[in-house]
Amino acid sequence: MDLRKIKKLIDLLEESNLAELEIKEGEEVVRLSRVPKGGVTVAAAPAPVHMPAPVAAAPVAATPAAEPAAAALPAGHVVKAPMVGTFYASASPGAAAFVKVGQQVKAGETLGIIEAMKMFNQIEADVAGTVQAILVDNGQPVEFDQPMFVIA
Repeated sequence: MDLRKIKKLIDLLEESNLAELEIKEGEEVVRLSRVPKGGVTVAAAPAPVHMPAPVAAAPVAATPAAEPAAAALPAGHVVKAPMVGTFYASASPGAAAFVKVGQQVKAGETLGIIEAMKMFNQIEADVAGTVQAILVDNGQPVEFDQPMFVIA
């Protein structure tokens, strides 16, 4: 795979909300992953990597009660989940939560972690302000674009 194609893939990854992208072309494999500071790492393998097929999760139907909850959010900037995974409020089970309601946060400060495919991705504050609401519980699965925090 030539360098121009890899650069285009990096641009595609930066413009999207994806955390990881893997492309197979013949026997070549290129995997791009975001690192916490917004950079991109590139790894090329000479042969395809064989991975077991993922287990399909049972679909969850949206309940009508979930729609009014979105309208009842406190005023402020809403931080949404950038990926599907499991939310964790702290770095380890016994540790204190990264943030609490009423706490002042700075832009770039860690609010929580989403585990996706055995990788832990830090969720950072986009803006500085006070945490008005934490909309997800520790250990709760989250969906892409699901509101997680409100900062005002």
